[in-house]
Amino acid sequence: SVGIHARRRRSTDMALSMSANFTAKSTFGGQKLKAQTVRKASVRAVPARSAVAVSNDTAVSSSSAEDQRMDNVLSIILGGGAGTRLYPLTKTRAKPAVPLGANYRLIDIPVSNCINSDINKVYCLTQFNSASLNRHLSQAYNSNIGTYTRQGFVEVLAAQQSPINKAWFQGTADAVRQYLWLFAESGCEDYLILSGDHLYRMDYKPFVTKHRESLADITVAALPTDEERASSFGLMKIDASGRIIEFSEKPQGEALKAMQVDTTVLGLDAQKAKEMPYIASMGIYVFTAKAMQMLLMNDFPQANDFGGEVIPQAAAKGLKVQAYLFEGYWEDIGTVDAFFHANLECNDPNPKFSFYDRTAPIYTQSRFLPPSKILDSMIERSTIGDGCMVKKSKLHNCMVGLRSLINEGCDLQDALIMGADYYEKEQECSLLPGCTPIGIGAGTVIRKAIIDKNARIGMDCVIDNKDNIADLNAEDKGYIIRDGIIVVIKDAVIPAGSIIPGPQEVAAAAATAGKK
Repeated sequence: SVGIHARRRRSTDMALSMSANFTAKSTFGGQKLKAQTVRKASVRAVPARSAVAVSNDTAVSSSSAEDQRMDNVLSIILGGGAGTRLYPLTKTRAKPAVPLGANYRLIDIPVSNCINSDINKVYCLTQFNSASLNRHLSQAYNSNIGTYTRQGFVEVLAAQQSPINKAWFQGTADAVRQYLWLFAESGCEDYLILSGDHLYRMDYKPFVTKHRESLADITVAALPTDEERASSFGLMKIDASGRIIEFSEKPQGEALKAMQVDTTVLGLDAQKAKEMPYIASMGIYVFTAKAMQMLLMNDFPQANDFGGEVIPQAAAKGLKVQAYLFEGYWEDIGTVDAFFHANLECNDPNPKFSFYDRTAPIYTQSRFLPPSKILDSMIERSTIGDGCMVKKSKLHNCMVGLRSLINEGCDLQDALIMGADYYEKEQECSLLPGCTPIGIGAGTVIRKAIIDKNARIGMDCVIDNKDNIADLNAEDKGYIIRDGIIVVIKDAVIPAGSIIPGPQEVAAAAATAGKK
């Protein structure tokens, strides 16, 4: 690999002068690249592609096999902080380890996108409850990624103290800064920065290739959006070349209208550009390694956040920051409300995001569970994960996770059941006085709720937010209401006959609302 990088540096630094037609053809990663014919009248001497100092002129390089190489891209997934917006789902696990779509975890989305894009060097940065995340990644990916001749890994990097830095991660940029020494050892020329709480399917190859062709220092993935949703995002303004010239965080009124851009510049067709005249940052970036090193260590050593500090300041400093258009489905599922609805929308006949795409599958851990068994039940518009048992119950618009047990006479609607980490034998619980088995007890009714893993819900319970309470903390009773959604906490025990929320909680919530 040393020779490859040395050759690349020499080839990009040297002055070239040619006027001819030539054909570039290459093979890497087991796939043959299509031959491309490029015409150049003359190519003047240019600095290395990853140099930080660039002119204000629009620079465009030809697409080549070198630009499309993914073996020199390092992916860095930001696991986020304490995950307070997703609490209590993040009470005992890192945010990327939260279960998703019956069989998966949030981290499986960006890792699968990387694998499908031929990127096989992946780090995930986190500093809270990383044990389950580390276990999942090591069991799911590390024995299957990479080849004999091409290094590959998926690893968790937890926050740590060192003689130089005794503080924990202070933000997204600071997390990357603390591990720059390790990233440099990979020898990769570009760093792909991803988030661990987004739901989308994206091929990163065209994204990285466009970044290299435009000779950008930073490229930001941009989502076209209409005026109604635009004020919820960090917006960007671009010039005629797609270079980002202005940033605005969740603007309103006239400030919002001032951020309108011609999105046809990025490749959006005229009709869609008229409907969606704004571009929002997706929190997905490509940095050249040299730009990242200079920005975090030299230029802005105190900056802690990429979106709010480093990237806007880099653009103001004169670095070339480009926008890259993404037209597919993308959703930030970092809140309980967004997470809940994104999961249940996967039950739609034609969902915006589907796990059933064979061209770009979502990978996860192989658990070797038996098929699910459905006995005399009525199930509508629902997804059932592996190893579940549903007995004589009604399910409508439910997402049922691994090893779930739903006993006789249950009635579930708009429910996200996360399942269990293990099977419990009947005699294991029956030998303990007052033991409530793992799963949903017979005769239980559940509406608009998330039941976290290993929850023990007794018989004849009613879990239904009939009074439309927005937020309620009843953690001592095993549940919390966030955004109007009841969340039964992981490993909680709900006694038989319980009504959630109870009369006392309803009265307390009404009193609190009256004071407001």
